Order: sequence, then structure tokens, then C-alpha cells
Amino acid sequence: MMHEVTTTYLEMLSPGAFKPKPSPVKDVCVRKVEIPTPSLNHYFFVNVGKPWKWYSRLSWTLEDWQAWAEKKTVGTWMGRIKGSPFGYLEIERRGDDAELSFFGLLPQFLGIGLGGFFLSEAIRIAWELNPKRVWVHTCTLDHPHALSNYLARGFSVYKKETAQEQVPDDDDPLWCTPAYYQSLPEFCM
Repeated sequence: MMHEVTTTYLEMLSPGAFKPKPSPVKDVCVRKVEIPTPSLNHYFFVNVGKPWKWYSRLSWTLEDWQAWAEKKTVGTWMGRIKGSPFGYLEIERRGDDAELSFFGLLPQFLGIGLGGFFLSEAIRIAWELNPKRVWVHTCTLDHPHALSNYLARGFSVYKKETAQEQVPDDDDPLWCTPAYYQSLPEFCM
């Protein structure tokens, strides 16, 4: 289905612009995934992204996910509350920039105030990589509070683009069956 989608690009040019938000709950942590785990990145991409129509990686093969997870300039972090995963973030270092490539919460953890805290942790981690700029993009298909969260944490808008995009319907098989599952031997299914 075609959708008009406006993408907003945001940047933070110095750590001094950062406005962190503390965690609203106890027993919460954010830790780097030290051993690249393509299935973990895939799981979070699909389950965090489905409500917001993240479709850009749905056709990736297992090799694509592995290449991404093992890429030297990419890091993955997982948020946990009381030991249970609540969200993930991917940061890609591109030259002097650190991009928050993907960031979000699993649906059952929305609405309890973790978004501002988790974004704060993402920004803190990104600045620890010593970039000259931290940037991110969001779009009109994303969580309704995504843009306001980025702005509240100190990001500034530097570009907006509107385009027609072909977005898979909710019942599209792409949401359920990753392409690489189809290539696994039968005994793995």
C-alpha cells in the first residue's frame, strides 16, 4: 500500500546539547551485545518495528543480518528491565558521525516512560564513541512521540523529506516469514 511518508533528520552537534532523562523504573540497564548475534538484531527489528512499519530489512537474508551484526562500525545494545529485554538500539559509526540506526521498545513496554530514558542511554553511548555529530532519522510512520522525544533530548532538525513509499500491509507475509528461513534445511523448521 502506498503511503505519504515524511522523514525528519535530526542531529546533535555537541554533548552539551544533550538533555538526559532518568529511568522511571528500577532494575533497568542497557548493555552492549558483545558477541554479534544476527538473530537478535532480526528479532528486535521485526518485533520493535512492526507497529511502525519498519520494512527496510524484511527481505534481508541470514547472510545480510550476519554481515550487519558483525560490521566493525556497528554496535548493538539491549535494554533490560528486571532481566527481561525491553528494547534495542543499533549505532553505526560513519566517519566522524555516529548514527542511531535503529532504536525502539518492544510493544509491551510502551507507555511506561522508558523511551526517554532509553534514548538518553543511546545518546550517551553514541557520544562515548567520540563523534563530531550524533544523528538519527524518524518518520511519520514511527511512534507518535518519537519526534518529540528526540527534540526533548536535545536533537535539532536539519532536513525533512516527503515521499510516497510502498509499505507492506499488516497481513503481508514479509512480516511473518523472513526470507532466509525459506532457505534453511527442512529439519531446522
